[in-house]
Parts: sequence; C-alpha cells; structure tokens
Amino acid sequence: MTRPTHTLLVAAAIAFAACGGADDNRGGDAPFRAALLTAGPVSDAGWYAGAYEGLLLLRDSLGAAVSHQQTRTPAEFDEAFFSYASSGYDLIFAHGFEYQDAAIRAGERFPETTFVVSGGGRVSANVVPLVFELEEGSYLAGMLAAGVSESGVVGMVGGVAIPPVEGTFRAFEAGARAVDPAVRILESFTGSWDDVGAAKEAAVAQLSRGADVLIHNVDAASFGVFQAVREARTAGRTAWALGMNRDQNDVAPDVIIGSAVIRIPDAFLEVAEAWRAGELGGRPIFAGQAEDVIDFVLNPALRGQVPPGLVAAIDAARDRIRSGSLTVPRVPFVEGEPGVQ
Repeated sequence: MTRPTHTLLVAAAIAFAACGGADDNRGGDAPFRAALLTAGPVSDAGWYAGAYEGLLLLRDSLGAAVSHQQTRTPAEFDEAFFSYASSGYDLIFAHGFEYQDAAIRAGERFPETTFVVSGGGRVSANVVPLVFELEEGSYLAGMLAAGVSESGVVGMVGGVAIPPVEGTFRAFEAGARAVDPAVRILESFTGSWDDVGAAKEAAVAQLSRGADVLIHNVDAASFGVFQAVREARTAGRTAWALGMNRDQNDVAPDVIIGSAVIRIPDAFLEVAEAWRAGELGGRPIFAGQAEDVIDFVLNPALRGQVPPGLVAAIDAARDRIRSGSLTVPRVPFVEGEPGVQ
C-alpha cells in the first residue's frame, strides 16, 4: 500500500449510522457498490467506528453506493454475504477475524464479488485478508506504559483470545520490557467484545493487583476499562488508560494518555482503489507503520505527563520500525506465513 492521506469524518455520521440511517444502496450512477459487515455497533468509538468511517470515505471520495449491516452469528454472516453479493455489490468488507470462513464460502459461490476480511487469515482469488499490523502500535504503547508506570505493573484487557489480539498483547509486552525489563504484566480476556461490565470488572481486578496503566483490545467494552481507570483516579490513585484500534484520546481525555491507532478509513480507501485498478485478489494485504496506517499517538492534553526522554525513545523506536531495523513480535495467522498451515 502507498502512503495514504488521513481523513477524519465527523462523529455525527457515526451516531447516524448507529441508528440505522447510513445505508445508500441505490445503484444509480455510482461507479461501484460497497458493503460493510460488522459484528458490533459502529458507535463503539473504536474498531467498528473506524470501519464505518472507511465506508463513508468510499462514498464521499469515490462516489460508491454503500450499505452497512451488523451481524452477530455465523448464520447471519452467511446470510448477509449472500444478500449483498446476489444484489450485485462489488466489494464487501467484513470487519473481523470471525468472518473469514464465511467469506471463503461466499467467495466460492460468488466469484465476481470481492470480499475483504479485516484481520482475516484465509486467502482465495476473491477473498482478501486485510491485515493491520497493530502490534507495531501496541509495542510503542507498551514502551509508554512501562515508562510512566509508578508501580511497575501494567495490564491488558482483551475480548476474545484470537491471534490478532494476542499479537498486539505480545508486542505490548515486548515494548514494555524494552523500557523496564522488570515490569510485571497482567493479562485477562473477558470472552466478549462489547460487554462493558465485564471489561470494567477485569480492569478493576488488575488495578487492585497494582496495575496503574491499562491497555485494552476490545470494542464497545473499552468504555468499561476507561471508566474503571477514571474511578481509580477519582479515588486518588495514579492510573492511566491506553486506547486501541482508533485514536481514542478524545473518548476519555482525562485518563487516556495515548492510543495505538489503525487508520482504517485510509486503508479501506487504498483497498478500494486497488480493486478498481484490478490489482486486488489472491494475496493478503499487510498495512503497518511503513504505510502510515498504524501508529501510536500521544494524547496532546496529557503529553506533559510523559518524560521527554521517553517521548524521544518512542519516536526513535517508531523510526526503526518504519525502516525495518526493529522487528516487532507478532502472532502469525495468515495462510502462507511460516508456522501457519
């Protein structure tokens, strides 16, 4: 992927989509039709919100006719793929690892439709995994976490232990230990992307064990992590949260000290342009810091809480990742990668 230009879309559009008013599925004179499937709400201010912003970017920048549907079960995955493909949609984005098997089935049935699976690992002529190398951002987040921690304990709260999520946590650990080899790292999975209460409970448990910096890899459940950290600060503790999947610094600007960011709209636009040029299919697309899709972004409002030397170390590590001189740990899961059958 070439370096894209980051485009921000207004939050009001996300709220509109959450109410079901976002679809524009009128074929008309649109050059192509694009659909988006998400397994959770696009009002999550994170993973799904970024995907919906990407869908709107295809509409506004390329003139695509677009539609979005939230699906929760494998049966709904199959039904939505069938509905969109049989209705003549050209490009279907399925935003999550869980869609990969259904996408392969749909790809076999609809060879003229291209299916793009965010975080997927299975490949065919018309099923394309879009692999966000988010571990490159979470490594830098780990450096920050260890560098600002006063207790020497940091925590990670995840939803479901799938390879892309585990990869971000392994990289977070590596980044933290690059700054403080003695740092203690806590990890827990709630089994849900959207259960705010379960995520808050897991965060509270880690805070009670001494963690004072928490990162998440969940979706709407991230609000529970942020609330737990806010309550700890209100009670007089020093504690910070880290955003993930999107720049979440403005979601809880009093507690989120930085975010590991995927610029999902930019990646969707690049994929759509590659599809229109006939260059998409048969291989995965990897998008990381070198493509300016992944980054770690400090919260400007809390930058004063980060020692200048730590900021410089993070910037230097970012440069080394971009140049290829620093390889960040990851969990391989894409067909054709070493160790993946």
